[in-house]
Amino acid sequence: MKNNLHQEFIKIFNKEADNAYFSPGRVNLIGEHIDYNGGLVMPCAITFGTYLLTSPNEDGVFRFRSLNFSEQKDIPLQISYEKTGENWFNFPIGVIDRFIKDGHPLKGLDMLFYGDIPIGSGLSSSASIEVVTSYALNDLFNSGYSKLDLVKLSKDVENNFIGVNCGIMDQFAVAFGEKNKALMLNCDTLDYQAVDSNLGDYVLAIINTNKPRKLAESKYNERVEECQAALMALQQQLDIKYLCEINSTTFEQYKHLITDPVVLKRAKHVIEENDRVKLAATALADNNLTEFGRLMYASHDSLRDLYEVSGVELDAVAEYSKTNPDVAGARMTGAGFGGCAIALVKGDAYDNFSKEITEYYTQKIGYAPSVYSSLIGDGVGVLASVLN
Repeated sequence: MKNNLHQEFIKIFNKEADNAYFSPGRVNLIGEHIDYNGGLVMPCAITFGTYLLTSPNEDGVFRFRSLNFSEQKDIPLQISYEKTGENWFNFPIGVIDRFIKDGHPLKGLDMLFYGDIPIGSGLSSSASIEVVTSYALNDLFNSGYSKLDLVKLSKDVENNFIGVNCGIMDQFAVAFGEKNKALMLNCDTLDYQAVDSNLGDYVLAIINTNKPRKLAESKYNERVEECQAALMALQQQLDIKYLCEINSTTFEQYKHLITDPVVLKRAKHVIEENDRVKLAATALADNNLTEFGRLMYASHDSLRDLYEVSGVELDAVAEYSKTNPDVAGARMTGAGFGGCAIALVKGDAYDNFSKEITEYYTQKIGYAPSVYSSLIGDGVGVLASVLN
C-alpha cells in the first residue's frame, strides 16, 4: 500500500501531493512501569508507522482522509476545535487546535494518512499520528517549534484534547528515534542518551497477543498508588523524591521500612528494573546481545512475579521463546494485560519462529497472535520517496 500512496492521494483529491512525511511507532526495549517513578526507559522507533501526504488548498478547509478508516472529515479553519466522538481524525484536529491557540497562522490543507502500525497493539499509533501531524504543520507553515516542542505539544494533545493520561515516552521515541539506536530516556528530566543498538544478525519480532487490554488502565492507577506508598515508607529515612533515585543495594538496606508485602514487591521491581536498563545500555553498546537477551527475560519475570501486570497470553510468548535457541531474549512491552511482547530473533530463523510461536500460542490460548518483524528505525521526518 505505501508504494501507491501518491496514486491514492491523486485518486482522492484529484491533484498531486506536494509533501510527504513519516512518523514511526515505538516499542520499549526494557524499562517497564518505571517512568512514573523517576526511572529510565529504553524505547526505540520501529519501521512501522504513519505516513502523511499533504497539499494546500485555497478553500480554507482541512480535509482529513485515511486509507485505514472509512470516516472522513472536512472542517473549515476556525479559532478552536473540540473532540467529537472517538474518530481517528481527532488526533490531527487536536494538533491543529494547539497550533492555532499558540498563535500560529495556518491555511487550508488536504491530508491523506496511512498507517501500517497494528491498531490497538500498544505500539503507539496515536503518538505516531500526533507527531507526524505536528511535524508536517511546523514544516509547512514555518511555525518555529523545536522537535522537543513538538513532542511536548503532541503529549499535551493526547492528555487534554483526546483525554488520555499518558506520559511523554511515546511521543519522544517516535520523534527522536534513530536508526540502530535505542534511547535511554529519563522521562522526568527528558535527558536522554542514544545507545548504539545494531542488532546484527537479529531482528525485533513484535508479537501482538490480540487480547484487548481492558484491565490495563485500572491496574495502572493501582500500581502508581502502590509505588507512592513504597516511596512514603522509604522517605522515613531516605531523602528521595522518586523510587528510582536508589539502586538495589540501597533498597536492600532500607526495604524493612516497607511493611506491606505487596507494596514491597512493587518497589523491588521498580528499583531492579531501573538497574536493568543501565545494564542493558552497556550490553547493547558492547554488542552483547546474549546479555541483553538475559536482561529481557529477567525484566519479563519481574513484571510477571513482582509487578503482576503480565497474563497468560504474554507469558506464553516468553515461555515459548525460552525454548527456541534462535531467540536471544523476550519480554512483554507496554502496560501489560495484553498488548504486545517483543523477542530478539535471528533473522534467518524468523519465519520458523513466526510459524512455531503462532502454533504454540494458538494451542495454549485458543486464538492466534499476530507476528511482525521490525528493525530499529528513524524518528519523524520528511519522506520524499513516496512522491516519486
